[in-house]
Amino acid sequence: MAAGPGPGPRPGLALPPLLSLLSLLLSLLSLPAAARAGAGDARQEAAVRALARRLLGPRAAAVALSVEAALAAGGPDTYVLRSPPGAAVAVAVRASSGVAAAAGLYRYLRDFCGCHLSWSGAQLRLPDPLPRLRAEIRASAPGRYRYYQNACTQSYSYAWWDWARWEREIDWMALSGINLAPAFVGQEVAWQRVYRSLGLNQSEIDAYFTGPAFLAWNRMGNLHGWAGPLPPAWHLKQLYLQYRIVERMRSLGMITVLPAFAGHVPQGVLRVFPRVNATRLGGWSHFDCTYSCTYLLDPEDPMFQVIGTLFLKELIKEFGTDHIYSADTFNEMTPLSSDPAYLARVSNAVFRSMTGADPEALWLMQGWLFQHQPDFWQPAQVRALLRGVPLGRMIVLDLFAESKPVYQWTESFYGQPFIWCMLHNFGGNHGLFGTVEAINHGPFAARSFPNSTMVGTGLVPEGIEQNDMVYELMNELGWRQEPLDLPSWVTRYAERRYGAPNAAAAGAWRLLLRSVYNCTGVCVNHNRSPLMRRPSLHMDTELWYNASDVYEAWRLLLSAGAELGSSPTFRYDLVDVTRQAAQQLVSDYYLSIRRAFQSHALPELLTAGGVLVYDLLPELDSLLSSHSLFLLGRWLESARAVATSDREAEQYELNARNQVTLWGPSGNILDYANKQLGGLVLDYYGVRWSLFVSALVESLNSGTPFHQDQFNQAVFQVERGFVYNKKRYPAVPAGDTLEISRKLFLKYYPSTVRRSRAGPA
Repeated sequence: MAAGPGPGPRPGLALPPLLSLLSLLLSLLSLPAAARAGAGDARQEAAVRALARRLLGPRAAAVALSVEAALAAGGPDTYVLRSPPGAAVAVAVRASSGVAAAAGLYRYLRDFCGCHLSWSGAQLRLPDPLPRLRAEIRASAPGRYRYYQNACTQSYSYAWWDWARWEREIDWMALSGINLAPAFVGQEVAWQRVYRSLGLNQSEIDAYFTGPAFLAWNRMGNLHGWAGPLPPAWHLKQLYLQYRIVERMRSLGMITVLPAFAGHVPQGVLRVFPRVNATRLGGWSHFDCTYSCTYLLDPEDPMFQVIGTLFLKELIKEFGTDHIYSADTFNEMTPLSSDPAYLARVSNAVFRSMTGADPEALWLMQGWLFQHQPDFWQPAQVRALLRGVPLGRMIVLDLFAESKPVYQWTESFYGQPFIWCMLHNFGGNHGLFGTVEAINHGPFAARSFPNSTMVGTGLVPEGIEQNDMVYELMNELGWRQEPLDLPSWVTRYAERRYGAPNAAAAGAWRLLLRSVYNCTGVCVNHNRSPLMRRPSLHMDTELWYNASDVYEAWRLLLSAGAELGSSPTFRYDLVDVTRQAAQQLVSDYYLSIRRAFQSHALPELLTAGGVLVYDLLPELDSLLSSHSLFLLGRWLESARAVATSDREAEQYELNARNQVTLWGPSGNILDYANKQLGGLVLDYYGVRWSLFVSALVESLNSGTPFHQDQFNQAVFQVERGFVYNKKRYPAVPAGDTLEISRKLFLKYYPSTVRRSRAGPA
């Protein structure tokens, strides 16, 4: 990697007061794509052709791909599809960037070849010969940016990735048209160098970094030390992984976002510089000061600029730059003062530490804090923080815009450009969920908002590899000028995903579209099903949709099994829909258990509890264990695979186990990152439910009250025992998904639904 800043996106310039917001946005959009994207036409062309070969193999020879930055004419990304004369080339894609060329290629594969690509699998059965286009197709993105990634995704999803997995993800990003994304891997190498140059010793640095599964919150100043330290081999492997990530992203014309200094420092800085003006913040999210309460430098302390500029210079020297940097000073943490002048000083200090290393710096900031703590972030406070940075030198991610848009009550972020983002997922939870109407209309409403400063759309899930449909929809909307007809769209989606039209499968998807995927109002996808929660007598079983729609979708998908069962994406969806149905059934059995206990009906309690603990949960575990993407062993083995010694492997596995269960030493954020995985359902959730049912039975038998506090103490030992039990779980699936799903269906398809529907599949 060449040292020093490479060609990249020029930031907006400091603006005269009379320049209109419209002129500001035009200036942001006016630069040629190639000049902003860090790769010339030839480099991007070669990269997108290589992507096509990885995707299509020899069939890529029938696709011509070319990159011409001038095609955008100074505006957003553009691609043109046409079929040239002659039989050798079926389709020619000309585009303004490598990303636009990849998006154009996927448009052709999707709309004319009936293909599909997603996290859960690809359906690439190409027609032979490839279809030719009757007329030229030209498309331009409605906004400058299509952004992807959340700060938390780095830990919930990417923590253990190797280059092969990153390569697949970057290919998917390019085909999805994503042109702006963080490149955060390996930053601890630069931080360690900076801390050592300042005089900190290795033990002080080790006490600061968290373990790999929790680095996202170390980087945002929420945590220090938990599940660490980071072994030297971790730094080295991440460094070389980052080289490959930034090279590949830039070669395709993506703009990489590098991390910057937000003001948080290790305690060791106070030893080396005893007169430094730093204040200890409060605890974060049920963590006490053992692992939280970070130190925040005063924005006017000279060391703020020294550390911030040192870090960024080190990072740029190592990885080059595209001139966009990310920093979040107050992520879920209350600032020391609500004085607007103080807040403006903080944001100005962060920005100056960027420009001290890169005069062209543009700050990308997550806007999560504004809706997360609305009592603190009143209009005056928001305005002060945003306007502490020159207009046009900051881009705000309106992170939860599908449910809680901030631009509407901040006059479009008081003039700073923003990206309308779909958050969608918390903690990487499984669970069918979507807000399709909000994402189908929200970006267009934001673009037409009075004096709108919107410059693009974004996908910012905390965890990925779930709900493929929602992300396919959002990526397509990033290139559209108007909303889609969703029922028609989802029918075509089912056909592409499985490679063949099937009335039952299409019907199942239309049912899912109107139910689980159509949450309206303020919807938070944080799976609170009793299945994955520590049991109590006060659990929430409310749904935002009609449960019978999922049961019917389950029946319809099973009925399509004979025709579609060989499709990997169909098998994934059958697991996912069966899992959702089983999750609903767990709630039903929980309600029966609670009613039986409250009415002192011991036989009914034993029956409902017995079915749940000894049949339903084991059957669900078997179902999940039949698919590689629903295996606990896959998550744990990917963690162990990063290690270079047995000791590292044990540390990484503990990180991986703790994140999806206790999330902290004592269940600090218990079950926040819950997953429904084969092995986890049986040995963690199932054991908890068994203990709960046993405690209720004992209470009725002995005539003593059930005490939740006592149960919590007992079940914590079970939870902690799972984290440390060292049992190895298979990373290879076992059993036939269709057979297991059908068996579950015949046992559990609710009798009330059965009577009103056609018979079982």
